[in-house]
Amino acid sequence: MTETVTVDPFVAGLPKCELHLHIEGTLEPGLKFALARRNGVELPYADEAALREAYDFDDLPGFLAVYYEGMSVLRTEADFYDLAAAYAAKAHSQNVRYAEIFFDPQAHTARGVAFDTVIRGLTRALDDAERATGFRGRLVMCFLRDFQAEFAMATLVQALPYKEWIIGVGLDSDEAGNPPVKFREVFARARAEGFRLTMHCDVDQKNSTEHIRQVLDEIGVDRIDHGVNALEDPALVARIVERGLGLTVCPISNAHVTDGLKAAEIRALLDQGVKVTVNSDDPAYFPGYVSENLAALRGPAALSDEELVLLQRNAIEVSWAAPSVRERFLAELDTYRG
Repeated sequence: MTETVTVDPFVAGLPKCELHLHIEGTLEPGLKFALARRNGVELPYADEAALREAYDFDDLPGFLAVYYEGMSVLRTEADFYDLAAAYAAKAHSQNVRYAEIFFDPQAHTARGVAFDTVIRGLTRALDDAERATGFRGRLVMCFLRDFQAEFAMATLVQALPYKEWIIGVGLDSDEAGNPPVKFREVFARARAEGFRLTMHCDVDQKNSTEHIRQVLDEIGVDRIDHGVNALEDPALVARIVERGLGLTVCPISNAHVTDGLKAAEIRALLDQGVKVTVNSDDPAYFPGYVSENLAALRGPAALSDEELVLLQRNAIEVSWAAPSVRERFLAELDTYRG
């Protein structure tokens, strides 16, 4: 799915909350080339158009190969600042009021970039954006599941001095052969340290429903990223509804790495009372930020204006935002709908 999505006025003006956004996945080609020039990195592409042509993948491993390649230009605190500042400006332009933003420190520390460099650049940019525009972004630290659990534990310990800047922890990257239980002790320690927990259960992976069961029973997550395959087991859906867990679905990225938006499945989850939220995932690679994702899903999932509002209500309810932030967002949402 590469066609341009038209965003209608109701979606454009809707106050939004985003919970599934990888900051490294917002690295647009223009900024990637600018950072490459700044840092003396030679990219294997002639220009931005050639780089965009390389974004031709139809599964998760194919996407990840291009995704990690792009991180080579991120080296200094200023680079991470510019990355987060660019996303914050884009989010503000789309009426995103609050976002919980994934970052992948291991992808940087493994190539010699200091943890402190990464988090200080990101945090400073988000603080500046909040002062300038009111957009509020909070960081969720993800572990890379294709590394060993010991590396994840070491990264968790490394993050403890920065706890005030990190609202929760997650798990992402290649799910094949890397089940949630591999990281059970890491997430138990994270919970004990006061972090909120989420994990990716990517779409149409091997053992998808078993992995969703593990995040419920073995990890005890506070929400699930993707998780659409829960529909294959009604008992899982019932448990997700009973616990009031959110599912952070990403329609446009689904269309690039699976067989479509998963609109019918998202519709079914919503109808069964799951707190579905709609998000942009890696919008520089799966072209479309949160407004485009909502617009792309609206027709195929037959979403009414009321249901678009419900998706935003779900998002803030399953977020880890402070009560004052939630109350302000919900009031703005009510005013908008009224």
